Amino acid sequence: MISSAAIVCFGETLWDLLAGGHRPGGMPCRVALHLQQLGQPVQLVSRVGDDELGHKLLAVLAAHGLDPALVQLSATHLTGLVKSPEPAGGVKYHKIVQPLAWDYIPYTEALYDAVARGQMLVYGTLAARSPVSRETLYRLLPHAPFKVLDLNLHAAHCSREVVKYLLKQADLVKLNAAELAEITAWQGQPAPAETAVPWLAKKYGLQAVCLMRGATGASLYKEGMWWHSTGFGTSIEDPDGYGAGFLAALLVSWITGQSPVECLRRACAAGAVVTGQYGSSSPILSENNLNARLQSV
Repeated sequence: MISSAAIVCFGETLWDLLAGGHRPGGMPCRVALHLQQLGQPVQLVSRVGDDELGHKLLAVLAAHGLDPALVQLSATHLTGLVKSPEPAGGVKYHKIVQPLAWDYIPYTEALYDAVARGQMLVYGTLAARSPVSRETLYRLLPHAPFKVLDLNLHAAHCSREVVKYLLKQADLVKLNAAELAEITAWQGQPAPAETAVPWLAKKYGLQAVCLMRGATGASLYKEGMWWHSTGFGTSIEDPDGYGAGFLAALLVSWITGQSPVECLRRACAAGAVVTGQYGSSSPILSENNLNARLQSV
């Protein structure tokens, strides 16, 4: 029997090819790995190919202590592989092909059990680009006690209608300034965060919205109130890595009942730890280096 976990991460698992090597990639996979290394019980729901890259990826996840029991094997589709060039001007572009194994995550009772017994379900928009995985996610969402959407917009992969539906299902949404501007532009709403975030929360019935502001910090809007945290003076060399580390630390702090300001502070510190190791072939977030970063300022 698969053990229950407080947090379930749903979506893409792939190899992220970097200039300095390769590492497990995909937002749900990276968040799950960081959660595991922070001591948080977690399950990853995904799918990889029944191929050399897929088996190697499963071995790496297991070596880092992450239980791959809910990562399915596909005999018909390949393991995801993304080449991530060096960032230019703080923005990293991907060419994400399809279809890949994680586009075909079928619904199973084991997935239902994991989500229903957990405390949080973390999901993004990219895994909803294909009908099979999207339908599975849609079936799981009603059974999750608390739903966390990492709004990682890929215009070529996910329609506005799907994004709006995923927003409507969420309790907590994490996004950056560019994503906020894009969402509000769809409906002619004002772009400044001070007005756009409350509008977003009200329109989609969100309990909270977390806005990443890059190296300058982050803000949290919850129950009509704002909280803010400054950054840790680290340039964002790896935006995807920053976001995954940020979200993992935010959720660990959230689930353990820490204050909004402390949740943000730990999240910003975690992002700084991760982005400072851009190109690293292995996840590097841990309670030790997170605490060291917190004490450095």
